[in-house]
Amino acid sequence: MRYLTIVLSLICMAFSVHSAKADRRVAFVVGNGTYKNVQPLPNPAIDAKSMASVLRNVGFEVVEGTNLTRDKMTERLLEFGKKAQGADVALFFYAGHGIAISGTNYLLPVDADIKSEMDVKLGSAINIDLTLEQTMGDAKVKLVFLDACRDNPFAAKIKSNAATRSVNVQTGLAEMKSGEGTLIAFATGPGQTALDGKEGTNSPFTRALIANITTPGVEIQQAMTKVRAQVNEETNKGQLPWGHTNLIGTVYLNPAAAPAAAVAGPAGSGPVVASASQGSEVEVEFWRSVRESNKPEELNAYLATYPNGQFRSLAQARIASLQDGAAAATRNLTSGIDPKTFDAEANQTTEDQIGLDKGQRRDVQRRLNGLGFDTKVTGTFNEATRSVITRWQAARGYPQSGYLNRLQHKALLTEIVATAPTASTESEEKKPVRRAQQQQPQRQQQQPQRSGGDPAGAAFVGGVVGGMMGGMFRR
Repeated sequence: MRYLTIVLSLICMAFSVHSAKADRRVAFVVGNGTYKNVQPLPNPAIDAKSMASVLRNVGFEVVEGTNLTRDKMTERLLEFGKKAQGADVALFFYAGHGIAISGTNYLLPVDADIKSEMDVKLGSAINIDLTLEQTMGDAKVKLVFLDACRDNPFAAKIKSNAATRSVNVQTGLAEMKSGEGTLIAFATGPGQTALDGKEGTNSPFTRALIANITTPGVEIQQAMTKVRAQVNEETNKGQLPWGHTNLIGTVYLNPAAAPAAAVAGPAGSGPVVASASQGSEVEVEFWRSVRESNKPEELNAYLATYPNGQFRSLAQARIASLQDGAAAATRNLTSGIDPKTFDAEANQTTEDQIGLDKGQRRDVQRRLNGLGFDTKVTGTFNEATRSVITRWQAARGYPQSGYLNRLQHKALLTEIVATAPTASTESEEKKPVRRAQQQQPQRQQQQPQRSGGDPAGAAFVGGVVGGMMGGMFRR
């Protein structure tokens, strides 16, 4: 009976972990930088890819794009609008050029050629107010992040061509008010300009968003306070993000799971909270399932579920050890690599020149998996694989593009894909848990993952339940 109670608690915990992210979340993430008619911006595409990755990790379905023309941007917005209908959380992120004319803000596609106010209003630019209303209007929570306050060269063109009447063209973006359930955040204050950041990195505003908005257990408005402080400090008080909020409740993009799950009690008695002893045993089993993991994200899942857990210090020490080891491995990996690999650019053309067939693409994906950069082995380089290649490039110090060239492909093939060592002997206590962990992924792979779910969290809980069931049968 005691074990049945624990198993029920574990099952409830599984539902609670899932329900924390079961709300439907949709995001629009676009970065425009390769402008055709003015000086390009180096970092918006990097900002967008980084933000998209962070949001996917907390359950968002992301409509993503970089360096989009007016037509392509419209296509993405239509797709986002359809997906965001009735969403629990809809998030809009844009990095690139924006412009304010007579108090109205516009986003600029990369093919924009704006010489006058009429060019803007007749469709060369995207009206932000209208766009947000049409795409996110019926979402329960609406979060808008605009890293579009760069010093805009189009403004000077418009002013110089306004020969007949005065045109109010602002330096940055104009102030916007948020409707009910909405938070709007700008990279800097109204009429001010924001920094794009060092080339090849994130802008100060995007970097602060990435560092704070998905921190476990931190409410979004608290996170934005930290964002403002970080940007203000990083820019030596030269840039202070500005926002307007009309949220009517607390919003967590990454809620910390409760350590004890609630289970239904007798009729009329209300919910019954699991006892401290039951919660403790659940935590112990959770820790057993991840304590020997070589993946920091699995250990971080324990810390997110039990931020003040009894194994907190052990988890942190294990993560630090793995990160130190990864850094040393990366330093060793580069010792036999052609120095040109660290400078040679990679793009679609250089990858096509390699001539990878489907089998060779699968091999690339398998190698990335073996090196700890998880991606599905499909033989197709979709957006998820591109993101993983970018992470691998960043870890090795190569130019980050998401595409391969011959030198990078050769470097990847020379890396030794290690497998996690296993102990020669194991205690009887560990074997059932380990067997359950080995078997669980095979069962999961047969079931399609629902968009917005948390496959990693489900795997952990599955391993825990498997371990407990193994313990029951053993006794």
